[in-house]
Amino acid sequence: MAWVYLIMAGILEIGWAIGLKYTQGFTKLWPSVATIAGMIASFGLLSAALKTIPIGTAYAVWTGIGAAGTAAIGMLILGESRDVMRIVCLVLIVAGVVGLRFFAPPAA
Repeated sequence: MAWVYLIMAGILEIGWAIGLKYTQGFTKLWPSVATIAGMIASFGLLSAALKTIPIGTAYAVWTGIGAAGTAAIGMLILGESRDVMRIVCLVLIVAGVVGLRFFAPPAA
């Protein structure tokens, strides 16, 4: 279950990272409320995952999901550059996250 929590935390990190764009410096009420709620939920799920997953693995996976997902959404939805080298770098992040999952010691 810890890995499920961690993946959910990473997905929520994507949500709040994208949400930051729409808060306009936390001057827009509802985007700000949604972004802060996403942050709290993401940190809560990360904390739950840390009960059994080592901190180095969990944090790297959490930030990897967030970074790769946010960059992908930026490219697909927000019109950011889709340069081949950016995509290659995203694939490397995803490969690292998957590798950390499969080479992590078993959760207690």
